[in-house]
Amino acid sequence: MSLVDTTYKQIEKAIKYIDENFKSHPSIDEIAKYSGMSKYHFIRVFKEYVGLTPKQFLHSITLNYAKEHIKESKSILDSSLDIGLSSTSRLHELFVNLIGVTPKEWKEKGRDVKITYGFGKTPFGNALIGFTSKGVCYLGFYDNNKEDVFQRFNELWENANLVFNQKLAYEYLENIFIKNRKYPLFVKGTNLQINVWKALINIPNGEITTYSDIANILDKPKSVRAIANAIGKNHIGYLIPCHRVISKSGAISGYRWGIERKESLLAFEALKKDKEDE
Repeated sequence: MSLVDTTYKQIEKAIKYIDENFKSHPSIDEIAKYSGMSKYHFIRVFKEYVGLTPKQFLHSITLNYAKEHIKESKSILDSSLDIGLSSTSRLHELFVNLIGVTPKEWKEKGRDVKITYGFGKTPFGNALIGFTSKGVCYLGFYDNNKEDVFQRFNELWENANLVFNQKLAYEYLENIFIKNRKYPLFVKGTNLQINVWKALINIPNGEITTYSDIANILDKPKSVRAIANAIGKNHIGYLIPCHRVISKSGAISGYRWGIERKESLLAFEALKKDKEDE
C-alpha cells in the first residue's frame, strides 16, 4: 500500500472515530493517537484531505447533531446536557433575540422609528452602526465610501427618525468588537430573509457553511439562489454572520463589504476558535 493510500486510511479512521465519539468531545491528541499519527502531522494532513481542521470538523459534527436533536428536545438544557455541554451558553447563538419590524413599520418604511447612528473603527475597518430601543438595526463596513454606506442605511430606513450620536456609536462598536457584548437585533426584511438570517446566527463562531446547507436547514433545497439573495440582503454585518457562508466549491465569494474583509473575518474567527479550544 502506498503512502498516500495509508494516509487516506488513517484519515478515514479518524473521521469514523469522530463520528462515533463526538459527544464525549475527544481531544486532538486522542484522535491522532487512534489514527496512528503524531498530533501535528495529523492536523496538517487532515486539513489537506478534508478541507477543515480537526477542530472545525468536530464542531461541525456537534452542531449538526444539535440541530436535529433540538427539534425533539423538551428544553434547550436537555439538548445541552445530552450533547455533553456544561451549560446552555455554547448554544446561545442559536437563540439570539432577533426581532423583525411590524407590518406597519414595514409598510411605512420605519416611520416614527427612532434610530441613533454614528461611525467608528473596528478591527475589520470603518463601520456605520445604527441602533434603536429594540436593538442594533444596521452595521455596515466601509473603506473610503462613507457616503455610500450611509446612503444604503438611509434607504433601508427611509422614513425613520435618524439621530446622529458619535459617542454612543463608539460605545456600541467597542462593546461589540472588543468586549464581545451581545445585543438584540432589529431587522427589516421579508419572512424568507428573516428566516435565513436566523439560520445564519446558527453558525458558530469559527465555523463555515454553504448556501445549499442553509437552504437544506430551511427545508428549501431547491431555493439556493433565493437563499443566497436573502443572505446578500443582510444589513447587520458581523452580528448576523453572513461572512461564514461560502460556495459549495469552497470559494469565498459574495460579500457585500468586500471579499478581503470576508477572508479577514474568517481567518480571525478560526484563529480565535483554535486558541479557545487548545
